[in-house]
Amino acid sequence: MQAAKQSWYEKNYFLIRRLHSLTGIVPIGVFLLAHLVTNSSLAWGKLGLRGEGAEYSFGQGGVAYFQHEVHWINTQLPHLILIEITLWSAIAFHSIFGVVIAMSGKANTSRYAYQSNWRYTLQRFSGYVGIFFIFYHVASLRWGWTWLVPGGTQWSHNFATSTLAMALRGGEEFTAAGVAVSLFYFVGITLLIFHFANGLWTAAITWGVTISQQAQKQWGYACFALGAGLMLAGWSALGMAVATKPSDAMAVELKLAPPGTKAPGTAGAASVDMGK
Repeated sequence: MQAAKQSWYEKNYFLIRRLHSLTGIVPIGVFLLAHLVTNSSLAWGKLGLRGEGAEYSFGQGGVAYFQHEVHWINTQLPHLILIEITLWSAIAFHSIFGVVIAMSGKANTSRYAYQSNWRYTLQRFSGYVGIFFIFYHVASLRWGWTWLVPGGTQWSHNFATSTLAMALRGGEEFTAAGVAVSLFYFVGITLLIFHFANGLWTAAITWGVTISQQAQKQWGYACFALGAGLMLAGWSALGMAVATKPSDAMAVELKLAPPGTKAPGTAGAASVDMGK
């Protein structure tokens, strides 16, 4: 009896699973780490100024440090376009085959409500939400789709904190739509971090690194610690961005902006004279 002809996906399933696992760590996981650490500088950046900006309060110091980092990334980071292409290619591959893999699997939480089964279900759910959250985050703050943002705020790397705060608050003051966006960010950040930390644990099994139950348990502790640290970074970054009044952040950003830079939403206003 002739065996059924295998599809391209079936023939390459082993390789696809390992590439899917690998892309979740490099470059996606590496970028997530760097992104969260940079954003969390809103909370601890005053300490990173190393004595500079003595006139800043603790919150203002965070804005100044974060602004410095964002400006460097957008103006001085080598090969930024190549980095973005590589990252987006990895995200596209990881997302597409992640959905295919998730749809081909089947959780059994209704019959066997063990921790591992619930993690498996939450891993799939967090992946679905994560795809939508990443798209919204990038479309609204990177691509400039202002119709997705309460108040129509457009993010600017020269005014990174103030425009982010306006997007999350819905304007200078809180609005209902702004609170909804902030809550969505909280859920999205939390689920993405869980997806990465739990995926890091399963990746070690996929690659045959943690074979014994004891090794898996110990690696699980390490992944939990990493996830907890990233949660702290993500939540602190979001909390500080939401708590910071856009006008207060902009006052700091204007001092650091290049000569001739205009504040967002003031196209007809005079440019900032940094020589004064």
